[in-house]
Amino acid sequence: MAKEKRDRSRQKETFFKVLRYMKPYWFYLAFSLVLAAVTVALTLYLPKLTGFAVDRIIEQGRVDFAGILQILKLMAVTILITAAAQWIMNICNNKMTYEIVRDIRNEAFRKIEILPLKYVDGHSYGEITSRVIADVDQFADGLLMGFTQLFTGVMTILGTLLFMLTTNVGITLVVVLITPLSFFVAAFIAKRTFTMFRLQSETRGEQTALIDEMIGNQKVVQAFGHEKKAMERFDEINERLRACSLRAIFYSSITNPATRFVNNVVYAGVGLVGALSAVAGRISVGDLSCLLSYANQYTKPFNEISGVVTELQNALACAARIFELIEEEPQTPEKENAVDLSERPDGVQGNVELSHVYFSYTKEQKLIEDFNLKVRPGQRIAIVGPTGCGKTTLINLLMRFYDVTGGQIRVEGCDVRDATRKSLRGSFGMVLQDTWLKAGTIRENIVMGKPDATEEEIVAAAKASHAHSFIKRLPKGYDTVIAEDGGGLSQGQKQLLCITRVMLCLPPMLILDEATSSIDTRTEMKIQGAFLQMMKGRTSFIVAHRLSTIREADVILVMRDGCIVEQGRHEELLQKNGFYAQLYNSQFAV
Repeated sequence: MAKEKRDRSRQKETFFKVLRYMKPYWFYLAFSLVLAAVTVALTLYLPKLTGFAVDRIIEQGRVDFAGILQILKLMAVTILITAAAQWIMNICNNKMTYEIVRDIRNEAFRKIEILPLKYVDGHSYGEITSRVIADVDQFADGLLMGFTQLFTGVMTILGTLLFMLTTNVGITLVVVLITPLSFFVAAFIAKRTFTMFRLQSETRGEQTALIDEMIGNQKVVQAFGHEKKAMERFDEINERLRACSLRAIFYSSITNPATRFVNNVVYAGVGLVGALSAVAGRISVGDLSCLLSYANQYTKPFNEISGVVTELQNALACAARIFELIEEEPQTPEKENAVDLSERPDGVQGNVELSHVYFSYTKEQKLIEDFNLKVRPGQRIAIVGPTGCGKTTLINLLMRFYDVTGGQIRVEGCDVRDATRKSLRGSFGMVLQDTWLKAGTIRENIVMGKPDATEEEIVAAAKASHAHSFIKRLPKGYDTVIAEDGGGLSQGQKQLLCITRVMLCLPPMLILDEATSSIDTRTEMKIQGAFLQMMKGRTSFIVAHRLSTIREADVILVMRDGCIVEQGRHEELLQKNGFYAQLYNSQFAV
C-alpha cells in the first residue's frame, strides 16, 4: 500500500514537471485545443445532418431530394473543414511534442556535462545513454499520443453528451449511468501499469548497458573466452525484460477489450431504449439513427483514452528516469568571483602547492592523507608507486575532477576551488594512458584544444610528436575521417594523436599519465626527446610505471597508501636503498 502511494506521488510529481516543460509552448497547446474543439464539433454535427437526411425520406415515393442535396453539400463542406482542422492540429501537436523532447534532451546532455565525475564513474555508460535516448523516445511517443488523442477523446465524450441531450434526455441518462463502469476499468488498469512500465524501463537500461559494455570490449571478451558468460548474462536480463514487459503489456492489453465490452453495453442500451421510444412515437427514426451514431462515437474515445492512459503511464515512467538524471546534484558550482587564471598579469608560471590534502572516494576507505607538495615553475615531478597508491587520484585532484575533502591545492597561490574550471584545466596539457578520439577528421581531433590553429602549427605539432609521417600515409592525410575512439588506428597511433593535441596547445603545465605506454620502444625514445623539448620551462607531472623513463626528473615522489614515503632525484633514491630502490630493481630482476 505504501509503495502504491509512493508511486502515485511520484507519478503526480513527474506529470507536473512535464507541464513545466510545456509552458513555453502554451500557444501551440491552446491552438491545438481550439482545433480539437472544432474537429469534434463538426464531427458530431455530421450525425445530426444524417438524421435530417433520413427524416427527408417521408415514405415510399415521397422523398425530399432537394432538401437531401442541400444536406449533402453541407456535409461535404463540414468534412473538408474537419479534415483541415485535424491536419493543422496534428502539426501543432507534433511541433509541441518534439520541441519539448528537444528541450529535455538538451537539458539532460547539459547536466551530463556538469555532473561530478563520481556520478559518471558510478553508473554504466549504457544506462546513462538509455535514459537520454530510449527513455526520451518512449516519452515522446506517449506524449504525442496524449496530445493527439486525449484532447479530442475528452472533447468527443463531452460534445456527444451535449448533442444527445439536445436530441433526447432519457436516452442520454441511460448512457451517463453506464459510463462510470468504463472509468472504473481504466482507473484499475492505470494504477498497475505505471510500476510495471517503470520496471520495464529500468531493465531495458540495464540491457543497453550490458550491450554497450560487451560491444566496446569485444576483443577482451573473445580473448578470454567470455562469450558464453556474456551470453548467459544477456539471456538473464533479456528474460527479466521479457517477463516485466509481458506483465506491463498484459495489463495494458486488457484495456481495449474491457472498454469495448462497456461500449457494447452502452450501444445496446441506447438501441433498446431508442427502439421502444421510436415505436411509441416519442422520437423519429432519424433521431434514433442519430442517437445510435452518437452512442458509437461516445464510446469510441473510451477505447482511445484507455490506450492513451496506458501509453502515458509508460511515458511518465520513462520521464521519471530522465528527470532523475536532470535533477542529479551537479558538480560544485564555481564561485561568483571565481578567478580566471589566464587573465593574471604574469599568466600561469607553474607554481603548484598541495597543503595537508586529504581525499577518499568513499568515507569507509581512506586514500590520500596529509599530502604535502610544493612545485616550482619548470620542475619535472615524477610520481611513482604501486597500483592503487593514489597516483592517478592526485592528477584528478590537480585538474579538479574531484574536490579535496581536506586541505588545499593552490596554483599561483590561488586555491583551485576559487578559480574557474576552464582556466584551471586550460593551464594543464594532459596525455593519459587511455586515449580518447572523437568521430571526425584527424585535423578536428588535433585542434580540439586550439580550434583557431593554423595549418603550419598543426603540421609542426604533428612532426614534433612523430605523428606526421603516419598521418600523411592515411588516404586523405589530415582530412581522413576516423570512427569514434579512432577505430582503424593502432593504439600507438591514437596515442600519438593525443600527444600531438597537447603539443599544439603548449600549456604552462603538463600531466603525462603513462603517456607512452602504447608506443614501441624506438618511437618512445623519439617521443621522450620531444617531451623533453616541450617540458623546458614548464611544470610537468609525470606518472610512470616504467621507472627507466623518469631518471631525468627533478623530483621523484614515491607514493604508498596515499602518502609520500620518499622523494628526491633518481640517484639519491637508489642510494637510500628504500622503497623506490625495491621498485626500480624489481623491474630489472631476472
